Amino acid sequence: MIAASWHFWDIFTSRIFWCGFGGWIFASVFKIVFTAMKTGEIDFVKLVSTGGMPSSHSATVSALAVGIGVSEGFDAPATVLAVAFAVITMLDAATVRRAAGEHAKVLNAIVSDIKELKFKPGKRFKELLGHTRTEVFWGMIAGIAWAAALCAVWEG
Repeated sequence: MIAASWHFWDIFTSRIFWCGFGGWIFASVFKIVFTAMKTGEIDFVKLVSTGGMPSSHSATVSALAVGIGVSEGFDAPATVLAVAFAVITMLDAATVRRAAGEHAKVLNAIVSDIKELKFKPGKRFKELLGHTRTEVFWGMIAGIAWAAALCAVWEG
């Protein structure tokens, strides 16, 4: 159904939007905390970086699917689509992007070897692209927990 009057800023009053966006923030804050526990340093770059524990991508799409399910019904076509989107995103994070990160490690090792031979290679490749299945799983749990809690307190 198309609203007679729609304004861009209306999206920010949507429970579904805040489920997805909040899931991302929720997981990203945990990612900062886990990294700080490991390294002793707070790294705010983790808010927008790929890889790490938990997966903020998984949290976002899982929270979005739960938000749509609670709002539209878990048998609604939009919920089915959101769940399919979440599964594809999480499989991609744990397989394709993870493999790309492993390839980046090998390429960076080659670049280091070339540097020792006094060649001037290009910049290093980003190695932390994907997630382990554990990171994806805990990202999914974080997203579901966030969305369930938000939907429990936000009527509508």
